[in-house]
Amino acid sequence: MATLIALAGLPGTGKTTVARLVAQGQPAVFLRIDEIEAVLRVEDERRDIGPLGYKIAAALAVSNLKIGQDVIVDCVNPWPLTRAMFADAATHAAAAFLGVEVVCSSADLHRDRIENRVSDIGEGHAEPDWQAVIDRDYMPWRDADVHVDTAKLSPEAGAKRILSALRA
Repeated sequence: MATLIALAGLPGTGKTTVARLVAQGQPAVFLRIDEIEAVLRVEDERRDIGPLGYKIAAALAVSNLKIGQDVIVDCVNPWPLTRAMFADAATHAAAAFLGVEVVCSSADLHRDRIENRVSDIGEGHAEPDWQAVIDRDYMPWRDADVHVDTAKLSPEAGAKRILSALRA
């Protein structure tokens, strides 16, 4: 059965690094909301796109899940509402769902990642600064299926934890 793996976590926690490793370890479609949103903003960087990037990713997830492809959705996924959107997409496609929260419990390490990262997303995307990250409206995902703390686990160990849960 195909599985939708929905990641959640603040920017700079290591979601994308871990998600890419999971995608390499488990053939899967990799959907990165930041890239979808960047395309939506190319014409106007200040355009308010609301939940459109999430809705596009959920629709793409359903179409891939229906043909038997696992899907990894990499996004901040900040609230129960957005997490439910992806759980509903999995249900709609008659697929399994695995919720993963990625955190970085070291504020110093997290801040360093934010302040020193180089964006690999093109036009239409702006990386948040540290103040924007700490001000972000984000609700911890306490009942996620898997929790990965990238201050305590390497990206490889985090990916392995997710892959183990996927196979269980």
